[in-house]
Amino acid sequence: MKWKNRKHQASIAFDSQKVFYTAGMASRAVFTHLQTSPLGLTPQEAENRQSVYGKNEVVHEKKKKPFTTFIKAFINPFIGVLTILVIISFVLDVLMAEPGEQEWTSIIVISTMVICSAILRFRQEWKASESSEALLRMVTNTCHVKRSGCPDSEISITELVPGDVILLAAGDMIPADVRIIEAKDLFVSQSSLTGESDPIEKLPAATHTGGSVVDLENICFMGSNVVSGAAKAVVFATGNDTYLGTIAKSIAGHRAATAFDKGISKVSFLLIRFMLVMIPFVFLINGITKGDWLEAFIFAVSVAVGLTPEMLPMIVTANLSKGAVTMAKKKTIVKDLNAIQNFGAMNILCTDKTGTLTCDQIVLEKYIHADGSTDTGKRILRHAYFNSFFQTGLKNLMDKAILSHVKELELEYLKDDYRKIDEIPFDFTRRRMSVVVEDKQGKRQIITKGALEEMLEICAYAEYDGEVRPMTPELKEKSIETGRQMNLQGMRVLAVAQRSYPDKEHSFAIEDEHDMVLIGFLAFLDPPKQSAAQAVKQLHEHGVEVKVLSGDNDAVVRTIARQVGIDTTYALTGPELEAMDQADKQEAVKRTTVFSKLTPHQKTEIIILLQEQQNTVGFLGDGINDAAALRQSDIGISVDSAVDIAKESADIILLEKDLMVLEDGVLEGRKTFGNITKYIKMTASSNFGNMFSVMAASAFLPFLPMMPIHLLIQNLLYDFSQTTIPFDRMDADYLRTPRKWDASDLSRFMIFIGPISSVFDILTYLVMWKVFGCNSPEHQALFQSGWFIEGLLSQTLIVHMIRTQKIPFIQSRASWQVTGLTVLIMATGILLPFTRLGNSIGLTALPLSYFPWLAGILTCYCVLTQVIKNWYIRRFVKWL
Repeated sequence: MKWKNRKHQASIAFDSQKVFYTAGMASRAVFTHLQTSPLGLTPQEAENRQSVYGKNEVVHEKKKKPFTTFIKAFINPFIGVLTILVIISFVLDVLMAEPGEQEWTSIIVISTMVICSAILRFRQEWKASESSEALLRMVTNTCHVKRSGCPDSEISITELVPGDVILLAAGDMIPADVRIIEAKDLFVSQSSLTGESDPIEKLPAATHTGGSVVDLENICFMGSNVVSGAAKAVVFATGNDTYLGTIAKSIAGHRAATAFDKGISKVSFLLIRFMLVMIPFVFLINGITKGDWLEAFIFAVSVAVGLTPEMLPMIVTANLSKGAVTMAKKKTIVKDLNAIQNFGAMNILCTDKTGTLTCDQIVLEKYIHADGSTDTGKRILRHAYFNSFFQTGLKNLMDKAILSHVKELELEYLKDDYRKIDEIPFDFTRRRMSVVVEDKQGKRQIITKGALEEMLEICAYAEYDGEVRPMTPELKEKSIETGRQMNLQGMRVLAVAQRSYPDKEHSFAIEDEHDMVLIGFLAFLDPPKQSAAQAVKQLHEHGVEVKVLSGDNDAVVRTIARQVGIDTTYALTGPELEAMDQADKQEAVKRTTVFSKLTPHQKTEIIILLQEQQNTVGFLGDGINDAAALRQSDIGISVDSAVDIAKESADIILLEKDLMVLEDGVLEGRKTFGNITKYIKMTASSNFGNMFSVMAASAFLPFLPMMPIHLLIQNLLYDFSQTTIPFDRMDADYLRTPRKWDASDLSRFMIFIGPISSVFDILTYLVMWKVFGCNSPEHQALFQSGWFIEGLLSQTLIVHMIRTQKIPFIQSRASWQVTGLTVLIMATGILLPFTRLGNSIGLTALPLSYFPWLAGILTCYCVLTQVIKNWYIRRFVKWL
């Protein structure tokens, strides 16, 4: 869940006094209070405590129980109307009937419809719930914990208990409410709890600060994340007892409505409004013309059933569930089912560079002196190794490449002659980090490595030709040019600097990074993925523009972008973007495809600017600095190997960081959305047409055009014919462009397409009246049987007419599931009047001479629908 600015919503049940008490204790007293030690709990004690405190899980959405889900399946307008009909039939046909003349047929049929509909809905919702939970279980968040008598280990955060001692580093999500015991330059972002974007520093000292608990300097709360630094902390609250947990309990199950939710609601209420207008009219017309007000009432209620979008929730859920399961097979985990629709609507994908466009297998390609000469003595490598090895923060890919290279050269023994004194952790503003080491002779030095330009800001000297020289503008420009040349070769460059004999002994800070000596450069190569260029091309062909948002060097980002086929004509750096006014930024983000040297805030700003231009924006990222952008985007996409905060912020998680996988997800999202749209437009146009047909019949016929039970059975058969829509295929043309929800088009579609069926319904009335002599109440059963078959077949055929822009059955064929079920339903409808069941509900066998008329009417119906469809597409350039 994405928590924003909910500090004030914390439940009264939250024990703030407990937090203030814990914050005010000395570190040693905290261990005593929680009955633990600096070495952590023993495994046995941890197991015992978990049996008392339970899993460290916050209630997001209560797990659905089968019985509760089944009961809820009966709670919808469709079931309500049918239940009323059962009650009315029971009163009229059983309680008020003479002994021996009691009629149970209607009650049994309607009750069967209720049970079948509820079971179908329950099965789909339960299957969707199980699929979603199974997918979520595939993604786990972990933390480093100390357990007494055991080596430090990484465990699932759900296994944490009060008293556990954990280790935190940059990129970690705070897994529980913890008291800081030790900290080094620890900065924590609490934006998920407070809405405040600036990270705050956390310190281990006891504090008695009043005010809000979130302002306590030595307490970190579950759901916040470590931006930089490192710490040791002891857990004092888990699960629903945490600050986040108390908020979650008060709002669990209440999700803000998305554009997709609102669109579905608009459709439902639009159809219900038509129903509310029509039902009183049908009731009054039939009551006045037929004189039987009770029968008119039952008929009007039956019409209400036919107009109620009772299958809409089930169809939507089934489509989304099938889409999620299909995407899982393609290595894509959907955390939020509704995100699938946004996936299909996405027209701009913003992505980082490393691991997405490149192989994410950075190797240390070269290490050279500041003057550009080769480091034959490996002095540069040695300093870089100490910096990467001794740091306790998040080791990035460059650190791992350095460590791996040293291991290959069998130089790891170098660390044995040094010990770590202190470190100044990495942060995204400085873009560098330092360690302070001391050798066996007592020589102490600061070793710093980081981005070239940021490193030059702190270097007052440089080693050239074996001598330490002042950093003149000429030497600085030469250093920049050396880095630029390597960037143009697609390599990322880091600078290494050092300063010997610092006058401090401990408590080093950012202010100590000054007057450094630039000693050399490290060049890393992360080549483009072979599949990246093809993926970018295919995404472009499917209407998705790829924009690169990177914190990397401009030259490197441009080089990689060009190699994978992204146009780099328009490129911007973070500083250039910052210098623009709002109007210029709006225009710049529209045309720019490559952004480099961006801060985390600027990534988010770019996404907001794109969204303001009515784009549906996806963002693919996996780092700490991507969390805010993932939250802001319409669809946040991360990977299973991402840091915890990135995975928590994402809507969709890729099990393989590859744009080819992403393209499959986009197409599946469009297919899912298209199938949902099919059902909605079929239902809307069919119901709108039925409204005219019933109104015309009610006004001019001396009897009911169909009995209430006929309407209900026809509606049930039609609804079952729709259940295979999630398995239908979409035309390739439809999948080529992004698809957005457009509720405004629905009314227009209903007005133009709906009345077509009414034309042929009325034609059927005339045939039955004139040709077959069904012009009196004595022949109403034959009339009703004729319209029952024609109405059901025309409704079922509309599935094939509306599902494609092309000519159905010829240019575009439905899936075998859709075709098979619609044929079965049509055959059932034709045969029903000839069966004993049909006779029991008032239908009668039709003469064979009826069926040529039926075939002609249905053929004309399909032809006219195709003609109107072609005109509609030309006029409004849209179908589904």
